[in-house]
Amino acid sequence: MTYQSTIAEANTAIGPNTDTWSGIDAANVARMRLQNRFRTGLDIARYTAKIMRQDMAAYDADPANYTQSLGCWHGFIGQQKLISIKKHFGSTKGRYLYLSGWMVAALRSEFGPLPDQSMHEKTSVSDLIEELYTFLRQADARELGGLFRELDAAKAAGDAVNTHRLLHKIDEFQTHIVPIIADIDAGFGNAEATYLLAKKFIEAGACCIQIENQVSDEKQCGHQDGKVTVPHEDFLAKIRAVRYAFLELGVDDGVIVARTDSLGAGLTKQIAYVREKGDIGDQYNSFLDCDEVTADQITHGDVLITRDGKLMRPKRLPSNLFQFRTGTGEDRCVLDCITSLQNGADLLWIETEKPHIGQIGGMVSRIREVIPNAKLVYNNSPSFNWTLNFRQQVFDAWVEAGKDVSAYDRARLMSVDYDATELAIEADERIRTFQRDAAAQAGIFHHLITLPTYHTAALSTDNLAKEYFGEAGMLGYVKGVQRQEIRQGIACVKHQNMSGSDIGDDHKEYFSGEAALKAGGIHNTMNQFAA
Repeated sequence: MTYQSTIAEANTAIGPNTDTWSGIDAANVARMRLQNRFRTGLDIARYTAKIMRQDMAAYDADPANYTQSLGCWHGFIGQQKLISIKKHFGSTKGRYLYLSGWMVAALRSEFGPLPDQSMHEKTSVSDLIEELYTFLRQADARELGGLFRELDAAKAAGDAVNTHRLLHKIDEFQTHIVPIIADIDAGFGNAEATYLLAKKFIEAGACCIQIENQVSDEKQCGHQDGKVTVPHEDFLAKIRAVRYAFLELGVDDGVIVARTDSLGAGLTKQIAYVREKGDIGDQYNSFLDCDEVTADQITHGDVLITRDGKLMRPKRLPSNLFQFRTGTGEDRCVLDCITSLQNGADLLWIETEKPHIGQIGGMVSRIREVIPNAKLVYNNSPSFNWTLNFRQQVFDAWVEAGKDVSAYDRARLMSVDYDATELAIEADERIRTFQRDAAAQAGIFHHLITLPTYHTAALSTDNLAKEYFGEAGMLGYVKGVQRQEIRQGIACVKHQNMSGSDIGDDHKEYFSGEAALKAGGIHNTMNQFAA
């Protein structure tokens, strides 16, 4: 809707009440409506779901159209990310937000920092979704407010060309609202609990929910040991629960990411129920590590199954968990992915132990034999040592090609001593093109980094503390932070403006006219940062 048509719409609303709504200006109403185009989280979920579906179709047509996101643990961080993207690239197309359950546990729980084991308050995730979109809506209001003020100045100066330019810019304004891929862990309980929480996510604005096949009360970070998976039927019930939540709330395009941790999970809590030979439960049980036994070998308390007419005793740990056969992880991953896509999931997430395109692509090729358009969301995880991994990949490739590697110690390739070497340069180039190459060769539609802003916050704070509390003193802040903000055009250098001071001034003027006591006058110290 254009600015002029929004004014006309506001005039229609005001019209019958002209005598009693004295002082209400249609242009001001239009501005406020444009600054808050998304009224509810469901408006956001429906809007962003369509974006994701369009992006998925574009990727199917050409894998160069992959998408990306960074994990954000606070509304402000997400806001600054999108402001930065618009500043540097002019468009948010193909750029999303990722909401990591790990970061909610570590940074947002009332219990304090927690490991990624689903011990944090379940609604803290939906609260963060709402917070992120609150900050993104404020970014819209802030940027549009600036355009409106420029428009007023152009009109006051009689500058018709600039007035026309600004009206066009307002009409073509691109919102900061983008899709969020939201981590619901293993669903925080049974399928009903998953359904209830999924509704909270969607009502807060989530168009895409990621769910994993671990046991809720045994959940572990995908990059730690001790992961326990559930039988397929249990997981599929939760996928259906999420789909019902989307459909109930009218978000028909909602996206479900089914994550499998089977590659690194060697345990299951349950033996699957089998209705007939070869069904999904039987396939799950076929991966169990079992010993064949005879009737005289059965001991008190044994759990037994039959396999091809033989009596088998699954290996059970003191924790009452059952063990899978070593080396079955990839086969289990492939089966997890196929069954998830056949039962309501839209995208896959395979948690791997290293970022290796060949390994990922090999599994995707097997999945695509059954589901030709299977696509992945992939965690470009900070849990990987990217430098060491890729240097070792290059080292191994050189060895296979017969190239001399005598100048390198494979175990020490992380050392700064190798930074300027040919091997390190090739490894860095592979890291630079990893997302592009993996999108083309391994079916990865969406690349994300789960915890990047956790690490950037720690790094920047360490650098500031080292300088400010050391010999540099105040120069540590000025040189390392403020001067960089000014020179790089970081919007947040005007922190009063970023916090909404100018938006508040606009509203004061709408409400009180000439009597408005505004904060943005000539004595506001933020004026020192004018370009």
